[in-house]
Amino acid sequence: MRLTGLISAFAIALAAGSSSGLAVSAAASPTNVDVSQRHTNESEEAIAVNPTNPKNIVMVTNVDVPAAGMFEGVSFDGGKTWTTSLIGNNDNLGAACCDPSLSFDNYGNLFLAYLYNVGNFVPVALSTDGGLHFNLIANIAKPASSSSSTASERKGLFRFVDQPTITAAHNEVWTVFNGGGPMVATGAAVTGLGQVGSFSPVVVVPGSNNCTYGDVAIGPNGQVMNVCTLTESGQGGGRLYVSLDPDGLGPAPFGGSVFVAETHVGGFDFIPAQPDRSVDAEPGLAWDRTGGVHNGRVYLVYTLEVKNESDNMDIEVSYSDDQGATWSAPARVNDDATKNSQFLPKISLDPTSGNLAVVWYDSRNDLGLGGPGDTDGIPNDDAQFWGAFSTDGGLTFTRNSQISAGTSNSHDSGNHIDYGDYTGLSFYGGIAHPAWSDNSNSTGTNPDGTLHQLDVFTAAVPVPSR
Repeated sequence: MRLTGLISAFAIALAAGSSSGLAVSAAASPTNVDVSQRHTNESEEAIAVNPTNPKNIVMVTNVDVPAAGMFEGVSFDGGKTWTTSLIGNNDNLGAACCDPSLSFDNYGNLFLAYLYNVGNFVPVALSTDGGLHFNLIANIAKPASSSSSTASERKGLFRFVDQPTITAAHNEVWTVFNGGGPMVATGAAVTGLGQVGSFSPVVVVPGSNNCTYGDVAIGPNGQVMNVCTLTESGQGGGRLYVSLDPDGLGPAPFGGSVFVAETHVGGFDFIPAQPDRSVDAEPGLAWDRTGGVHNGRVYLVYTLEVKNESDNMDIEVSYSDDQGATWSAPARVNDDATKNSQFLPKISLDPTSGNLAVVWYDSRNDLGLGGPGDTDGIPNDDAQFWGAFSTDGGLTFTRNSQISAGTSNSHDSGNHIDYGDYTGLSFYGGIAHPAWSDNSNSTGTNPDGTLHQLDVFTAAVPVPSR
């Protein structure tokens, strides 16, 4: 290539913010904090910021040993230092397996949903002291078969329970999860700190049979929306559907499912960076309740495989201004010029501004050519953690920034679920607090060393000035 061609190629790469053989250095990563600093693997993180005290942040994640328990970290200084413990290790929370989900409400109640080691129940726990102590407040049992909307949904309900998600807002708390066939949902009224009513009878979300990997969001008038992915098997396919309960805890039921997008990402889509666990489209919702210019807008993030089985995956965000009836054309969040994988996104809306944060694992810097971003000379199997913001209602996103200071390889961790099924993110007061699994040992505090077992990391990431 002539010199002018090299200059042009470099300029294009720079404008795109991509990494190539002519690597372009990104801005320095924010200070990374290794929260767990323990032997063995931690993955599948949930994190939440207390709106009554934004310096109070709580993180809960899976552990692969001992037989029961989850790892918890509690911070009261904005995530700089953490008090850590195992919870659900046959204590008052029972024998916890995994899949934690966290949500603070405006009263300072912190809700935790998770799974037991044994049993088709989803436990819900409550903390009123910033995550220092939890008490079990509900065991969500299977619904009566008569609550199902179709014969196929009535048959074989609750073969298992999987990946519960909990969210709290507008004086209510809701949890949704896969009921071994359809998605199911239940909610409870909240009137103050520690004042939580009984959960309503569990209902099957209509049209959600064989739809899984869901999320739930609460709107400004108490509406509730569920999103899920059809189907949960195979590497191809992948269709996203949403369902709306127009009055939340009121008498109206969930309506029928509305198709949103094709993802080409199946429920078990194997990519080089997740060779053992695979990935799903991992859709997530965020609903604007700020009263601002985009009040009532609901956002949906998901993974799109550009061409089926290409491993060229992008992060997309669409929005709806009519409660999910119609959706905008998606905006591509990742700004790289590679055909590598971006996966396991998470979205969060700042209730103080209405701005959005999106984070994900990203293999853009792993071209198999060595150097930063490549640990083994194999392309697209290493990952870093990246993010971006939107300050204009999801129309555009800021230049992407690398959040993790190092590069990880999930297969080297020996964790049978790689990075897991999801990541964590909570955005409040202009600061995004992500949580991710990392074995780069960039902080020098992983007791298992570099590229061995995964620790859980976090950082405080401010909205950049344009």
